[in-house]
Amino acid sequence: MEGTGIKKLIIIGASGHGKVVADIARLNGYQEIAFLDDDPAVKECAGFPVLGPSGMLDELDGEVFVAIGNCDIRKRVMERSPHRLYPVLIHPGAIVASDVHIGYGSVVMAGAVINPGAEIGKGCIVNTAASVDHDDVISDYCHIAVGAHLCGKVAIGDECWIGAGAIVSNNISICCCCMIGAGAVVVKDVVESGVYIGVPVRKKK
Repeated sequence: MEGTGIKKLIIIGASGHGKVVADIARLNGYQEIAFLDDDPAVKECAGFPVLGPSGMLDELDGEVFVAIGNCDIRKRVMERSPHRLYPVLIHPGAIVASDVHIGYGSVVMAGAVINPGAEIGKGCIVNTAASVDHDDVISDYCHIAVGAHLCGKVAIGDECWIGAGAIVSNNISICCCCMIGAGAVVVKDVVESGVYIGVPVRKKK
């Protein structure tokens, strides 16, 4: 409904993650929320309607948010419609320093802390109770999972997943397309894409 002043959001991905995104959108003042999902069996999510498959997007007006946890899929879906407006959604219970830059299509969930000087790319997830410390740089389409902690001056490459409860020590760089396992601890630079687990991390064969 263009011109009515109503904030309308179309969420792609009617999943558990989508439920959380819808709640944050509601807290951010969106009055009309609907989902698109490619599973025809899914008819509603968090009490909001699923209008049809993601291919319907061009038929609909409103802002768009891609609520898909997989980093690569989220990137591909967002890049299919680069002309759409992708908002930044921040839960009111998150703490975000005033000079933090957050790219479009990113979400910051309840209890997350992002400290001064940090930069968050587009299409990122900073999940519940995660922390991003001073001067960290998180590149595009990353997921900082529940309770993960990045110490100061950490650099994370594109499409990385930092698992639940993982810790990345100060001044560490992680290259693109890495998955850091839940509870893992990173104490030196990660220079090769792959899956890393353990304390300290080692690459999984």
